[in-house]
Amino acid sequence: MPLFKQYSHYIFILACLIATFFFYNKQLGAVPLLALSFFFFYLGFKEIYNLKKSK
Repeated sequence: MPLFKQYSHYIFILACLIATFFFYNKQLGAVPLLALSFFFFYLGFKEIYNLKKSK
């Protein structure tokens, strides 16, 4: 995995963490966590697809 792509994953996770902190007081803390769950689902789906494709 290219280094920039890995850093962009870390930046997205950190941005969701910060957004959760700020949105929690407005009772919107679930929105960044939902985005994070879609992000992890996408990464997992992509990994499974790559495993099936390599066989």
